Amino acid sequence: MAIPVDMFFMDPSYRGTLQHQIQRMVTEGIVNGRFLPGDKLPSSRKLANHLGVSRITVTLAFTELVAADYLSSKGRSGYFVSHSAPKRNVLQVPSEAIVSKVDWGKAIAKPHSGHMLLDKPANWHDYPYPFVYGQVDERIFDHTNWRLCAVQALGRKVFSEVTSDAYERDDPELIKYIVRNTLPRRGIAAEPDEVLITMGAQNALWLCGSVLLDKGYKAAMEDPGYPGLRAILRMTGCEITNLPITDTGLKIDAITPETDVIFATPSHQSPTNITMPLEQRQALLERAAANDQVIVEDDYEFEISFFNSPAPALKSIDRDGRVIYIGSFSKSLFPGLRLGYVVGPKPFIREVRSLRTASLRHPPGHMQRTVASFLSLGHYDALVARMAQKFRERREVMSNAIDQHGLMRASVNTPGGSSIWMRAPIEVNTADLATRLRERGVLIEPGKAFFSSDGRIGQAVMAAAFFIAG
Repeated sequence: MAIPVDMFFMDPSYRGTLQHQIQRMVTEGIVNGRFLPGDKLPSSRKLANHLGVSRITVTLAFTELVAADYLSSKGRSGYFVSHSAPKRNVLQVPSEAIVSKVDWGKAIAKPHSGHMLLDKPANWHDYPYPFVYGQVDERIFDHTNWRLCAVQALGRKVFSEVTSDAYERDDPELIKYIVRNTLPRRGIAAEPDEVLITMGAQNALWLCGSVLLDKGYKAAMEDPGYPGLRAILRMTGCEITNLPITDTGLKIDAITPETDVIFATPSHQSPTNITMPLEQRQALLERAAANDQVIVEDDYEFEISFFNSPAPALKSIDRDGRVIYIGSFSKSLFPGLRLGYVVGPKPFIREVRSLRTASLRHPPGHMQRTVASFLSLGHYDALVARMAQKFRERREVMSNAIDQHGLMRASVNTPGGSSIWMRAPIEVNTADLATRLRERGVLIEPGKAFFSSDGRIGQAVMAAAFFIAG
């Protein structure tokens, strides 16, 4: 039978191309059983007129579906649902909903929810002023070269490499670039077996916390600090010491001798963006050496230092091998990439590799090779340079607006970064402020989640993401 043209309609919220949306309409109809084998689709001309798109767009979509065996073409007769098209197995579902009789409060041995994290609306694109931290500006990103690298990564020459189960191994091309190019720029020398690819910095922090900490251990982190790290540390069951932030970074005197692991963001402290001076980095290393402590350095946003050159990484001046280094491509490429790396001594890397293998084996091979190509062909350096220029321009615009309206910054030692840490009057609850501003189309991120307690939440708010606001 013929499929009525009225069965097709465009989704205004769909963010892909028109061709992809038409392909999705057809494939979903086939897989869901609405379009049956042998059914005839509307002509390309009729469907194009109905959807308000060009005829060539519909034709290209149908051609792709024929290649994927969803449709078959019968000369001048048109397009039909293929008899070998994929089908979804339909199971019999009970007419009444199943009510679980399990006491999940008792069954869950170790709850992981309930941690205070940042609230990021899924529809932040729809707001006129989305000061949302950690999102990508599509106008800056190099779509063309990224697409070419992704296609190249699935070429016949490397297809078996990137599609096979590598078990515990990482893409050798990506590891080679990190060792020969990325790390030397941070003053770090490492061997390939001292580097592990992770699913972003968050995954790297989880691996470090899981391997280095347990009940009875003590960890120290910055306050205010990254909420995701605090959640990880609480999951390990360790005791947490909160290190206050000064104008030069974390307060070293607050590190107790009993601390086992210190977590720090020397390049751009999260969330204040304060950069730790070289002499204080040396003092931190000396403190850790005196107490035989391990430091986990999250080299957060080191690329986004547009007023001067990035300071050397803490690990670059470490002579005892006690610094574990974490880097990420998610901030400089795009957050959805979820690709980072951790660098450390071989015994440590061996343990985190084993843990990663048991939980997720390895990050997707195709994504690793795409990034490796994007890096090695110079596209990444060009993108970072373009981002630095744009961020600097937008920082100047925002700084002028902040000064003009008499608003208060909470930190001033910020040579870069993609956010501004603001201070509200003591009587202002920034969570309530964020709610009121959202109603007016403005998104900000309240500072409460960054603090270890509620004592200072009325004083700070994160107004972030220049690349969104610009």
